[in-house]
Amino acid sequence: MENKELKKIANDVRKGIVTAVHAGASGHPGGSLSAADIATYLYFEEMNIDPKDPKKEDRDRFVMSKGHASPCLYSVMAHRGYFPVEELTTFRKFGSRLQGHPCMQELPGIDMSTGSLGQGVSAACGMALAGKLKCRDENHQFTENAAFRVYTILGDGELEEGQVWEAAMFAGAKHLDNLTLFVDNNGLQIDGKIEDVNSPYPIPEKFAAFGFHVIEIDGHDFDQIRAAVQEAKTVKGMPTAIIAKTTKGKGVSFMENQAGWHGEAPNDEQYAVAMADLEKIGEEI
Repeated sequence: MENKELKKIANDVRKGIVTAVHAGASGHPGGSLSAADIATYLYFEEMNIDPKDPKKEDRDRFVMSKGHASPCLYSVMAHRGYFPVEELTTFRKFGSRLQGHPCMQELPGIDMSTGSLGQGVSAACGMALAGKLKCRDENHQFTENAAFRVYTILGDGELEEGQVWEAAMFAGAKHLDNLTLFVDNNGLQIDGKIEDVNSPYPIPEKFAAFGFHVIEIDGHDFDQIRAAVQEAKTVKGMPTAIIAKTTKGKGVSFMENQAGWHGEAPNDEQYAVAMADLEKIGEEI
């Protein structure tokens, strides 16, 4: 897919994020907007998935480990055809399939219920191991390829959870080369800058120490996202961590690089400004 088309889709995904959070009068727009380009690339170009058959056995798996970024996941799924885009306006409303955090029992196409930070990446490791166990030879040794690949997005603030590093230890020890982990490194969490709250830096060196192949990219550059994912697919015997430098609130002028928009919904006036910002970006693509 051409980068121009991916940029247009990502911009529509951002519109869906803002629309959902505004409609629900609650949610987490900042980190959803920062992850939109990565999620768009995975869902629209990379992953082996079928919205008409969301449980097909050989599908690639995706886990939004930072489950509070559900608006990003829901918007990209809606635009990919898993459910009508209009349903985004039911976000966080009573009886909606689009709960505040992803729930696999409610919405087909979600591979893991997440929200408690650190648990999503742990589940992704289990999925990756299962994909390798499906492809063993007669001597019960892993073959060259796994049955499917697993992708997960973590927040950089999420790295402050000890469970993340237990999962990283496991992934490295089990040589889960079908696991690709993205860190959405937007530098901000609910209480401010991550280095001020409880610094996880240096991030690349930490993952390397746990046995990961590490790649650093601009998480809003589709050429770099694509190259990193393709590189990860060539790596054997170790999982890959892609550290993606991003902008919190990307695309919305008053949300960009503002920690206060980690978990705040725009009012009607702010919603109008946000959508106008995104409309302008769309016209310029």
